[in-house]
Amino acid sequence: MPRLALLLLLGILAGCSTPEPPPRPDTAALARPAAEAVDARVAEAEARLGQTEAGQRVWAAIEAHGGLTRWYANGPMRFRYAYQRLPGGGAIDTEQLIDPWSSRARHATMPDSAAQFGWTGTEAWMMPADAELPTNARFWSLTPYYFVAMPFVLADPGVNHELAGQMTFEGRTYDLVYITFDDGTGDAPDDYYYLLLDPETNQVGGVRYVVSYPGFYADGETSAERLMIYDGAQTVDGITLQEGFRSWPWTDEGAGDPSAEGTLTELAFLADTPDSAFDLPDGAIVQEQL
Repeated sequence: MPRLALLLLLGILAGCSTPEPPPRPDTAALARPAAEAVDARVAEAEARLGQTEAGQRVWAAIEAHGGLTRWYANGPMRFRYAYQRLPGGGAIDTEQLIDPWSSRARHATMPDSAAQFGWTGTEAWMMPADAELPTNARFWSLTPYYFVAMPFVLADPGVNHELAGQMTFEGRTYDLVYITFDDGTGDAPDDYYYLLLDPETNQVGGVRYVVSYPGFYADGETSAERLMIYDGAQTVDGITLQEGFRSWPWTDEGAGDPSAEGTLTELAFLADTPDSAFDLPDGAIVQEQL
């Protein structure tokens, strides 16, 4: 081929070459975990839960609600959780941004976002300094999330599972898994739960539980047992959670008068949430330790 023709051909090929791909986003600046880290944590959890029959039931429930891989890989979640005490008691209504991977949270009181509070992973905070919050910031930062995120949170280390028979409520029969916690797990390791599982679908129908938060109860003391039934179902980005709940005090005689009800709305997973969204905000004050 003549030299001139060869030069022309090379020029044409160069002009038609595939452009370089755009740079990848800086995932280190996002709250979403890396895929390799998700795979490692999920594999460890599956192996640990697989060691007992009760753990296997919890794992089956996690799969029925969308799977632990998707739960973590979806990134932070946003939702509005409105909790109403009955009859005619106080209400706690906040929009929440939660990091399931690192258990961090920030709340804005609704409907006007006049006050905010949260948990950085090491510190509870609130703002403005003179805000009148409807609840204790440290206690409430992750409390609604824990109920919303059943059964996924029961795959965490330090959680113990035990089969506990069945119970029937409102004409529905549930299998029970008794949940306890190792010492040093979270702020309230003396909490316990009975996870209510549908025998056919393995999905969560509710929980029975006590509260032992040290800010409210002396060492070794807990609240009376309560029953929370989950109502409805919504699936967002492959994860199925409840739409609302109802609560009653619970004894060996059964349920007492209704004590609370609420809704879970505006659910979304926000994969591009910056990690800094969970930092201590400028102007916030840190709540004292327990």
